[in-house]
Parts: sequence; structure tokens; C-alpha cells
Amino acid sequence: MREIIIIGSGPAGFTAAIYAARAGLNPLLLASSVEAGGELMNTTEVENFPGFPEGIQGPDLMMKLQEQAEKFGTEVILDDVTSLHLDGDIKTVHTGYSGTFEARSVIFATGSAYRKLGLADEERLSGRGVSWCATCDGFFFKTKTIAVVGGGDSAMEEATFLTRFAEKVYVVHRKDTLRASKIMQERAFQNEKIEFVWNSEVVGISGESAVEALSLRDTVTGEQSELPVQGLFVAIGNDPRVHLVHGQLDLTADGTIAVQGRSSKTNLPGVFAAGDVIDPHYRQAVTAAASGTVAALDAEQFLAALDQVEESSRVDLAAALADEVDDLVAAD
Repeated sequence: MREIIIIGSGPAGFTAAIYAARAGLNPLLLASSVEAGGELMNTTEVENFPGFPEGIQGPDLMMKLQEQAEKFGTEVILDDVTSLHLDGDIKTVHTGYSGTFEARSVIFATGSAYRKLGLADEERLSGRGVSWCATCDGFFFKTKTIAVVGGGDSAMEEATFLTRFAEKVYVVHRKDTLRASKIMQERAFQNEKIEFVWNSEVVGISGESAVEALSLRDTVTGEQSELPVQGLFVAIGNDPRVHLVHGQLDLTADGTIAVQGRSSKTNLPGVFAAGDVIDPHYRQAVTAAASGTVAALDAEQFLAALDQVEESSRVDLAAALADEVDDLVAAD
């Protein structure tokens, strides 16, 4: 039986593993067989992670985090978790190919997935003009013309932020009104670099090696048109990966795992959560890493307290047995 199992291999998962391994907990980290490394594996240059002033490629950053976690004793298995049983003192984790694992504690750090448009060229041009994170990739679009798809607060935040770099930002929305809050709408409407394309949806992305144009369809008339751009930012929301814990862990109104205050503690003792799976707002690599640190420290303290209780129980049992022996001797 393991002391701790970490599910997820993004910045939160690997940072938790580094701290847990350095604490001598010999963690097992279960990384996806398909999506190991998380969303940063789909990011080109990361310039805002502390310690890399020249920037670092997303996959390279994740490799370094894994290498550091393994250096201190983390065991990493590339396999998919199929089901979990988190109630009770022993947590059980079932995987697709590696069998079943048991642990006294679990850190759930499966992250979130950006919602996608579902277009064939969306994946092909990912990192070549198609992005889901303005703060990650906005710098690469200096003096470019780009488009943001979406109508909520996230889309308005992305569009406004991107005007720091881009020459022109189109906001493409399938309706003629926005879902965004009033203040976010006003901020976008007042920005001279932002132009709205109403009642339109993106039905195609063209470009050989980089984004060159979008194919738009009018949601009212059905008429199609082309919009020349060098970048496309998809801001139609994201979904925390919580399907494995439905019915076991409490969720928030945003669909993220509910934790107690600033801690990583869930509603079940010995189960902790970290990273984007508890964060509906920031979703940055550095905040996920910090969250992983909190989860590892919380888990370490939980296990230490558990050991104290078990030791105290053993002492009490030994004392009780000794008293029984004394009573038997006295009776003789």
C-alpha cells in the first residue's frame, strides 16, 4: 500500500510529487497515457514561468518537472485512471492497464480542458496561430490581426488583453448580445482596437503552416464569409476534469472540486485536490504549481497526524494488554 497517489501530470501534479517525494512519502504519480504533461504539452514557448528568463517550451518544462519529481523518488506510470473509491481509510485507484493501487491519501490534480470548436484544422494549427490562452501566447501576436471567439467574461478579458500586442482584435460571437458582465462589455466596447462580428460562428480555419483566415457563417442568414487573421483565440470556456469523482467529492457551482478555504482539503479525509481542477479563474502554470505545493503539505500533515493516532492506539492497546496480564498474575 502506498502513502500517497497523485492523479494528474500537469504543474500541480508534478509539483505535489516533488514535495511529497522530498518528504519521504515515495509518491506514485499516475499520468495519462495520452495526455501526460497536461495542457502545457500543447503550448509552444512559455515566457511567464519563474526561473526561465529566456522562456521555455511547454513540453520541455513538463519534462524538467517530471525529471525533478523522479529525482527525489516519485514513481511515474503512464496509464489512465478508470475509477476511484475514495471513501474510507484506504483509497483504491483502478487503472486501465497497470492494475489497482491502494493508498492512505490521494491528490487529485487532473486539471481542466479548454472547450474547443471541434474543427478539423483547430488541432492541426494549434500552436501555429490557434490558442486557448491569451496570457500564454498573446506576446507572439505583436502587430498582428487576430480573432477571439466567445461572448462571456473570458472572451472579453482575452480580447482586451490581446490589444496590448495585436494591431486589431475581432470578437466573433454567434449572437447579437454578449453574456459578459456589464463592466467587461463596456471595457471591450470602448477599446478602439476591438471590433465585434455579430451573429457569426467559425466554421473553418485556413492556412498551410499558420492561421491565415477564418471561414464564418452568419447564424441568421446562413451566408458564409472569410475573415483574414493571423491568429485565433478560442474563449468559449473550459471544463475541469472531474468525471472520475462525481458522486464522491463535492463540487462548486463552477464545476470545480470544492476545497476548504485556502487549503486543498476536500470533503473526504485523506483526499486533496490541486491545480486547475479547483481553480475556475486563474488557470496558470505557476498558480497550479503553487496549489500542488499546498496539496502535498496538506497530505503530509494528514499522514503525520494519522500516524500519531495509530501510534497512540498501539500504546493504549499495549497498556490495556499489560493491565490484563497484571490482573491475571494477581489473580493467580
